[in-house]
Amino acid sequence: MAEKLADQPSSPADSANAFIFTDEQAQLREAVSRFCAEHFDEAAVRRLMESDPPFDRKAWARLGGELGVLGLSVPEADGGVGGSLMDQAVAVERLGAALACGPLFGTVYLAIPALVAASGGPVRDALLAELIEGTRTAAFVVGDRAGAFDPAAVTVTASAAGEDWTLTGTVPRVVDAPSADDLLVAATGPDGVALFAVDTNSAGVQRVSLATLDLTRPQADVEFTDAPAKLVAGPDDAVRVIDHALQVGSALLAVEQVGAARHLLDLSVEYAKTRLQFGRPIGSFQAVKHKLADLLVEVEHAQSAAYHAVWALADGAGDPALEASIAQAVCSAAFARVATDTIQVHGGIGFTWEHQAHLYYKRATTDAALLGSPEQHRNRVAELVLDVATADRPPRVADGKSA
Repeated sequence: MAEKLADQPSSPADSANAFIFTDEQAQLREAVSRFCAEHFDEAAVRRLMESDPPFDRKAWARLGGELGVLGLSVPEADGGVGGSLMDQAVAVERLGAALACGPLFGTVYLAIPALVAASGGPVRDALLAELIEGTRTAAFVVGDRAGAFDPAAVTVTASAAGEDWTLTGTVPRVVDAPSADDLLVAATGPDGVALFAVDTNSAGVQRVSLATLDLTRPQADVEFTDAPAKLVAGPDDAVRVIDHALQVGSALLAVEQVGAARHLLDLSVEYAKTRLQFGRPIGSFQAVKHKLADLLVEVEHAQSAAYHAVWALADGAGDPALEASIAQAVCSAAFARVATDTIQVHGGIGFTWEHQAHLYYKRATTDAALLGSPEQHRNRVAELVLDVATADRPPRVADGKSA
């Protein structure tokens, strides 16, 4: 999956520059922004998150079939657009800014990257094509420990009867599972952990929807009782495929957090310019100025960390686990702080259910618990840099200088 991005620095002299987005990526950003304005304004988000399923299937299909956003980083040979992971990130940032309702986390961040990384085959190819087109959705039923896969922690077992497989076991708190059409499930079979696809309409599949803080990101406990399954990646390949999906998912989640945080910062700045107190805009007061300046630093830092992770994962030059953890450690914390301070800047109105700030605050709180908390990722960074690396084998951090 490593790819060289033509629009990024290729020489040491250029590597100190900021990311350079292409004209095509700028057009993509505008197209996704227009789509979000049409389908995911605040009123639409509030309506969708209370509906069943909590997203518009027609809009989702348009996002895939018409705009091609769901398969931006999927090779053309696999039915995708043939773009880069950076293209995917550009779209995800705008969707995050709009708090878009839909199974982005399960389908785009995790399931599609896993299928792209897996070897081709009838099961994998058919499912990938449907997810790219937006005709079906998926959830990633793979337990993780702070965004890392531990085969020993798998709680589902796979049994073979000839070429047929059945799964038994329970996985708690699976994001996007309540309305998913397909589940990608890690299960332990006779020869080790493998990755399977399960149709949610099959017998033996039970989903118990959970009451969640963020209604735009539903979750469910998933139980399998001799549920029929199809093999996607065998024991020789499954761990690599799952690790890749979790790392890409962490990077894309970080980009989503940046988009949402940037939206809140813009919202706060605009409010500070127009809200009057003692006859003056509150943005003229030093305390508010300093708070907004600090938030700007947080957002810019988060954006750099997120896009560096995306570029490094696509370029293949750095340690993907390290890059993903750096991004999550920075972006989860930044989004949480921006969401909290946005409520403070808006004062009384910011605390009400009628204001959109609380929707983003709930998303920030939920996102910070997905794929590992900032504290857990900081611990992983410390382990990778201090415990695993040695003087003669320093950690690999993509800097634009390595081939």
